[in-house]
Amino acid sequence: MLRWIALILIMVLIGLQLKLWSGSGSMHEVDSLRVAVKKQTDENARLQQRNQSVGADVFDLKHGDQAVEARARTELGLIKPGETFYQVVEPPANAGSAQPAPTTSAGSP
Repeated sequence: MLRWIALILIMVLIGLQLKLWSGSGSMHEVDSLRVAVKKQTDENARLQQRNQSVGADVFDLKHGDQAVEARARTELGLIKPGETFYQVVEPPANAGSAQPAPTTSAGSP
């Protein structure tokens, strides 16, 4: 009789271990879910910081003329009346070292 009880308890223990290590809700699944939650938490924090930055920009654009003026100058190239606009064009970095390719012409003798 004691032998049957021990055998049943061992079978139950093996069944519980199989459930713990493989199957629905196993340790591997729990670890992968923890990693996914951590990744999503980091992404949420990054997006929340970006939202705060965009919210501050929106507030500045609604309540301040300086932000609107700065955007107009940088993005649209606008200038105030009476100002003189100067544009400085830098030569390309490889312009000094590039040599023109020789040209050939096809002509009849």
